[in-house]
Amino acid sequence: MQAISTLDSTTLRPPLLVSTPPLLIAKNLFKRYGRVTAIAGVDITVYPGEVLGVVGESGSGKSSLLRLLNLEEKPDEGEYYLDIDGYQGVNLFDLDRFHRREVRIYHIGIVYQYPHLGLRMHYTSSGNVAERLIMAGERSFDAMRSAARASFLASEFPLARMDDFPFRLSGGMQQRVQLAKAIALRPRLLLLDEPTSGLDVSVQALVLDTLKRLQRETRITIVIVSHDLGVIRTLADRVVVMRQGRVIETGLTDQVLEDPQEAYTQQLVHAKL
Repeated sequence: MQAISTLDSTTLRPPLLVSTPPLLIAKNLFKRYGRVTAIAGVDITVYPGEVLGVVGESGSGKSSLLRLLNLEEKPDEGEYYLDIDGYQGVNLFDLDRFHRREVRIYHIGIVYQYPHLGLRMHYTSSGNVAERLIMAGERSFDAMRSAARASFLASEFPLARMDDFPFRLSGGMQQRVQLAKAIALRPRLLLLDEPTSGLDVSVQALVLDTLKRLQRETRITIVIVSHDLGVIRTLADRVVVMRQGRVIETGLTDQVLEDPQEAYTQQLVHAKL
């Protein structure tokens, strides 16, 4: 794996540089499950190196949105573009199953709220990371072992436990294994679905510190879904507020959380105070 470069923490983030082209553009997304419309005309733009937070109450559509961005599902309507090699200007939803899988393997990493969705609990932790490398065509044991070690170091997972089974690990450790697996191929986009939900407050803080450091050092683009506004305030540059499948407010995180304009956003913010 390539060495991780570091940037001074005062460096301006790409969203502040108007000339920076977006990494991700999603247009007019609709997703229906029977008679229920989970996503209703959502537009999302995310810039390289940016952290976009998506908030809303249960049933607002934020997790459905993340599944679309991870190409796990196709929408009923809409377009999705990533500025990645070989796919510039291509609506990813128009790709066949093979090419969607290729994009997911090489260019998108995801950490699920429930670790069993992202991990094979009866594979070793290093085996879980190796599985992603094998899907990318790696066959050298030494190369996989080296890449796994680098990913575990980046996710601040103790190397002494890299051959432990995830079912023997704490929730916080399982999330770190998921993170190591997600970043093993240095994807352009990292999706986080409630990554600290269910963790003790002290463990949440450690996981958030790891995510902040990783984003600062690698400048990876992140979309994070969370009901916890404290998590969003800690990590996100911008925030999107969803209600009943629609985006009702968006802006810089501090502006939206300090001075929400929509009544629904005001209720969300005040409920957390």
